[in-house]
Formats: sequence, structure tokens, C-alpha cells
Amino acid sequence: MNLIIRKACKNDVNSIVSLLKDDELGAIREELEHPNYLLAFNKINNDPQQLLIVCELNNLIIGTAQLTIIPCINRKGMTRGLIEGVRVHSSYRGKGIGKKIFKWLIDESRQRDCKIVQLTTDKSRIEALKFYKSLGFIDTHIGMKLEFNSKSVPLVHDIDTQSKCVTNIVFT
Repeated sequence: MNLIIRKACKNDVNSIVSLLKDDELGAIREELEHPNYLLAFNKINNDPQQLLIVCELNNLIIGTAQLTIIPCINRKGMTRGLIEGVRVHSSYRGKGIGKKIFKWLIDESRQRDCKIVQLTTDKSRIEALKFYKSLGFIDTHIGMKLEFNSKSVPLVHDIDTQSKCVTNIVFT
């Protein structure tokens, strides 16, 4: 098996989006021709704390993932790796590809001096949860999110321009 894991390039974006779309949730959330994907790719590619990778087998992109390196003030200023957007093409699942991608991501996190690596996954992805647990991940936290739409966007009102601190946040 000639498996190559490498940094994604601009020409990989359509293949990455196809992989993201290759599951029940992605089929609903992703659009193959949306212009924001290239904008996001450029932001990721230009940020040294971000790494978008692809996994190739015989010149075919069959996997992808994103690693974000986060310096933290908590835990004595440690650095953590955040793994997101992991996908393996449905035809290649169960063949050890995901394990190889995770080994690569974890090794990269260690090389970047991360003391912990974490991920989130949708609660409905039962098989993914089992897979992550088989790799040694433990479900220690409860993740939450706030999606921004016209009814829930926090409005920042008062900013102390001397210290650049937000002094008042109002949710509408």
C-alpha cells in the first residue's frame, strides 16, 4: 500500500470537500462548489498554527484532516493540538487508513510540543466515537457550541480603547 500523507494544496480543495460530503452529516452541511472553501483554505494555509492534510493512495485522495495548534494560558501555558474534519473515503474505511492519519497527526502534535491532543465529533457519529476510543481517546468533557445567526449573535457594545478590553457584551 503506497500511502502518502502530506500537506494539502489548493488543487486538493475539491477532493477534500468531496470527502467532507461523504457522510450523512456532511451530505447536508457541505456544498461542492461553495466559494468559501478556497477562502478558508487560504487562511489555513497562511497560518503556521494550522495544518490541513490529505492522505493519498495511488494518486487518489482518500483521506483528510485538519490540525490546529493552540497555545493555552491554562494548564501552565501548555500547547494543545485540536484535530478536526477527519474523513476517510467510505470505500476505504475499516482498512487502517484512519489509524495512520491519526498516528501522523499525533506525531505532528508531539513535534510541535503539544502536551495534549483533542477532538470533537458529533454525538450521532457512533462509529467514529468507537474508533476514537479504540485509539485511546477518552470522553472527558462535554462540548458545546453557539452557532451565529441573526437571533443569537453577541453584540459587543463597550470597548475600553485604552486596554482593548471588552467591558460589556449583550446577547440579543
